[in-house]
Amino acid sequence: MGRKVIIATKNKGKAKEFEALFSKFNLEVLTLLDIENAPDVEETGATFEENAVLKAEAISRFTRSIVVADDSGLVVDALDGRPGIYSARYAGEEKNDEANINKLLSELKDVQQEERTARFYCALAVAIPEEETLVVAGKCEGLIMNERRGTNGFGYDPVFYVPSLEQTMAELSSEQKNSISHRANALKNLQPLIERIFAKR
Repeated sequence: MGRKVIIATKNKGKAKEFEALFSKFNLEVLTLLDIENAPDVEETGATFEENAVLKAEAISRFTRSIVVADDSGLVVDALDGRPGIYSARYAGEEKNDEANINKLLSELKDVQQEERTARFYCALAVAIPEEETLVVAGKCEGLIMNERRGTNGFGYDPVFYVPSLEQTMAELSSEQKNSISHRANALKNLQPLIERIFAKR
């Protein structure tokens, strides 16, 4: 298997974040864009963790490799946790960042700024052939703005305000985002597991 890990995503923005975060491990990082005929995995889980495990295990079975899959999204307190696991397709089956943000803002239009608390949440699953799948999680707390700010990032980044930095996710540089994001925090929790996994190889 070698020092190779497959990230179960075709999302170029997400792939770039993972590559940056994995660079310190001296691993060859591939994504589903590098895997021919990779199966489309239906995300039928009820939680971020269940969906991450479904993806990681299916791609690991297909490739016979170590696979990291994430399921992540936005959890808004005033909306009882929505969009949650439906974050990517909140406005409809076609993934559309602009439409998703529009729907979110319209649902929050009568909610006061201080009550617009939210967090990005990321569950990461590591599937290893013939071993138990490992799961960790990370989050990043913030508030939902009532207008977009910034042009970096993707998804809900332009309306997700990080109070400690006084900027939205989309106003941060990729280095800043990679130090505080839900995915970065999940990866920090994953780091000891990855070190342990690859120490044996």
